[in-house]
Amino acid sequence: MAVPDPRRAVPRTDVVLADQRLQPAITQLGTARVKAAVRSAQEAVRRQELPAGLVVDSVLAALSSAPGSMRQVINATGIVLHTNLGRAPLSSAAIQAIGEVAAYVDVEYDLSTGRRAKRGRGTLAALRSAVPAAEDVLVVNNGAAALLLAVTTLARGRSAAGRVGDSAGSAGSAQDEVIMSRGELVEIGDGFRLPELISAAGARIVEVGTTNRTNRADYQRALSESTGCIVKVHPSNFRIEGFTAEVTVAELAALSGDVPVVVDIGSGLLVPDVLFPAEPDVTSTLIAGADLVLCSGDKLLGGPQSGLLFGRAELIERLRRDPLARALRVDKLTLAALEASVSGPPTPTARYLRADPDTLRMRATALAGGLPSELGALVVEVSGAVGGGGAPGVELPGWALSLPAGYAERLRAGRPPVVGRVEAGRCLLDLRCVDGEQDALVLQAILDAGGFA
Repeated sequence: MAVPDPRRAVPRTDVVLADQRLQPAITQLGTARVKAAVRSAQEAVRRQELPAGLVVDSVLAALSSAPGSMRQVINATGIVLHTNLGRAPLSSAAIQAIGEVAAYVDVEYDLSTGRRAKRGRGTLAALRSAVPAAEDVLVVNNGAAALLLAVTTLARGRSAAGRVGDSAGSAGSAQDEVIMSRGELVEIGDGFRLPELISAAGARIVEVGTTNRTNRADYQRALSESTGCIVKVHPSNFRIEGFTAEVTVAELAALSGDVPVVVDIGSGLLVPDVLFPAEPDVTSTLIAGADLVLCSGDKLLGGPQSGLLFGRAELIERLRRDPLARALRVDKLTLAALEASVSGPPTPTARYLRADPDTLRMRATALAGGLPSELGALVVEVSGAVGGGGAPGVELPGWALSLPAGYAERLRAGRPPVVGRVEAGRCLLDLRCVDGEQDALVLQAILDAGGFA
C-alpha cells in the first residue's frame, strides 16, 4: 500500500491566513510576520513533525505579542548596564513619553507662530537645567558619534586656512592634529578603537607620553599652530595602577590657550555621585576648565542610546552647524525618552545600582523556598557590576539564587527568557536588575526549565 505524500496534507497559505483565529495577530503584527510563522508550521507538517490540523495552533504559539524580532528578557546577570541586553532599561516615564510622541508632534515646530522651531528644545532645556555649568548642549545618536562630531569639527589646524574658531578649515588636511595621551588610546568594544575613529574624522593623532605616564610637558611640546584640539578620554573600561601619572583637566585648560580641550568622560554622570568616586562627571569636568564634555546617555544616566555634548556655546553652535551633525542627529523618540529620563523620576538604572543587599537576599531565599528540594537551589553572596564599560573597579554587593549550570541554557529558552550567568559550574540568578513583581515569573521559569510545573 502506497504511503501518502505528506506534502498533500499541508494546508494552503491563503487558507491558513484566512482563519479567523489569526486575524488579531495579522492586525497587531502584520501579514509578513504571520505568513513567516505559517510557512514554518507548513514545513513542520512536511517533515511529519506536526499534524496538519494543528497548523493554526502552532502559528499562534509561535507568535509573541511583540511586533519585532527582539524579545524582552529578564536580566538576572547582576550586570546593570549589560551592553548585549540593551544597556539602560528605560523608566516608565520614558516609555510613556515615547508612546506620546509616536504620532505627529511639534518636535521642530512652534505651535504659537506656525513656523519652524529648534529641534528638541525641551530636551535640550532639561539637559541645560541638569548641568548649569554648561552654556549649551547637543544630542547625537551615541557616545562615539559625539567624539566623531567634535573631532571632525574642531580638529582643524590654526593656520591661516583654518584657525580655531574659523570654519574655513577643511577636514583631512595635514594640519588637522589632535593631541592625545598614549594611555587613553583605548578600544571601546567590539573591535572599535578610538585612534581609528579619530582617523576616520580626517584628523591626525599626535600621541604624547607613554602608556602609564603622561605629564604636562608632553602636551606643551606637542602644541603647535597645527593643533585643532586636545582630547582627553577617561579609560572607563579598565584601570592602570602602580607607576602612573596623568594631566588633569585643569592643567590642560591652563596650558592649551585657544586650543579647545575636549573631554570624553564616557559613562554619563551629570553630577558627582558618592557611589562612583573615581568616575568623572560632566559638571565637575566643565568647572575644571574643559571646553567640551562628552558622554553617553544610555549608561549611568539611565536613558536611551545617545551621545551628549556639553560646553561652551560657540563650540556647541559650531558642532550643531557642521553637516555631519545632521547625519548623527537623534529622532523624536530618543529626544522624548531622554527628556523624561533627565527630568522624570529615578530611572531603573539608579534603582538597580543601589539595590539593598538584604532585600536581595530575602527575595532569593523566598525563591529558593518555592523550589523542590531535589533541585539543590542555594542562596549565595555575589558581586554585581555596573557594566557598559563604566566603573570597572566598583563592585555591587548582593545575593543570587544558585542552580545547576544546565539551567542557564534552559532558562534562556523559556518564555520569558531569563538570562543568568555561569560561575564555578553553577547558574547564578542575581536579582539586582529583576523587579520584585517579576519574582513569580522567575520562579515559574525555573519550574518549567526543570520540568516541575
